[in-house]
Amino acid sequence: MHLFTRRAATLCIAALLVLPACREAQTVAYDGPYAELVRKYVPQIEKAVGLKFLRPPKVERRSPDEVREFLEKEFNENIPPLELEGATRAYKLLGLLPDSLDLRKFMLRLLGEQVIGYYDPGTKVLYVVSDTSSGRSALVEVTLAHELVHALQDQYLPLDSIQKQRDDNDRQTAAQAVMEGQATYEQMSSMLGGDVAVRIPGGWDRVREMIRENQTAMPVFNSAPMMLQETLLFPYLSGAEFVRRFKDARSGEVPWKPLPASTEQVLHVDKYLADERPVQVTLPALLAGTKVYENNLGEFETRLFLFAALQDLGTSARSAEGWAGDRYVVTSLPAGPGIVWVTVWDTPIDAGEFREAAQRAAQRRLGVAGAGSGELRRYEGKGRIVEIVAVTVQGKPAVIWTDVPAGSGARLIDAAKVRLTEK
Repeated sequence: MHLFTRRAATLCIAALLVLPACREAQTVAYDGPYAELVRKYVPQIEKAVGLKFLRPPKVERRSPDEVREFLEKEFNENIPPLELEGATRAYKLLGLLPDSLDLRKFMLRLLGEQVIGYYDPGTKVLYVVSDTSSGRSALVEVTLAHELVHALQDQYLPLDSIQKQRDDNDRQTAAQAVMEGQATYEQMSSMLGGDVAVRIPGGWDRVREMIRENQTAMPVFNSAPMMLQETLLFPYLSGAEFVRRFKDARSGEVPWKPLPASTEQVLHVDKYLADERPVQVTLPALLAGTKVYENNLGEFETRLFLFAALQDLGTSARSAEGWAGDRYVVTSLPAGPGIVWVTVWDTPIDAGEFREAAQRAAQRRLGVAGAGSGELRRYEGKGRIVEIVAVTVQGKPAVIWTDVPAGSGARLIDAAKVRLTEK
């Protein structure tokens, strides 16, 4: 859910590993706030990333109240109310968020929890909270190292415009994962003085465990629905893993030339290296209701959709593999909101595996066995109707999931008019 992840960097950075610096480094000329740390980490980060700062970074202090005010302002400006409402409705219809959740209120609480600092590409300034309470000094050092990577990225990439992309949640989430993943990996690498997986006892798996353990110690985060927890952690965990594998395959290169086109490429770095891209799915006009919101999930959030219902990580991951593209649209119907979601797959086997898992998900959510045979299964319960149908779109296997209020027609689009193009 890319709508909420950029400013969550401020939150999640507090959960990154607090590591001792293991190398003696050259210093650079810098006289601003936190000068000693900036002088120390700039050359280390330049070496780790393989790029030089084109101009010195700018660092400023902010009070906790100033940071919270800024985060709320950014949240309101970057996520228009109608967009937030539409995305929230989509995730609630897909079973990823509870119906009772006030997402805006919860996200503002979440973003304000243990704020340490952030880099703002709009102002080109790295802001660090001036709170010096017990236990914060080590986190300030971690945060500064992490956000200096973002400051360096922004001198070579238009971070501001990348963050403000719309209508392609999957691509935006993938871009965010690489930006945060590189900052996470290189921050740890610069502090450790080498390969993170080699220098941490237990290797990379232990790094992932430690990030999760530290994050769940944060009360607001720990109370968040699974969907929010996982989408907030994805850029740091899977993003850093992507960067680690990319560096193994293409030493000396940067992992954003080009940026990944999908979370599929983040999860499967071989697909990124082979430039294997998903298709762009274009949906036709609705046959019923009024369009409220439209976007996509991607492979990662398709996993979450299945896991939310099945609570089986292995099945969810396997059933989302082979994803080749998707698109959904939320509609307002006389009896209430509905959604139609088209997923496209690499092979008929992939589509069949997802369809079987989706059928189990519908049965568990509505508490009823499905009716129908062949390519279509229908589930009616708890005031909803879910239909899952297998179709072929321009020669590629696809599955259409439709969820509408009881008493509504379940045919929201003409499957023959769905279009696929290269992404």
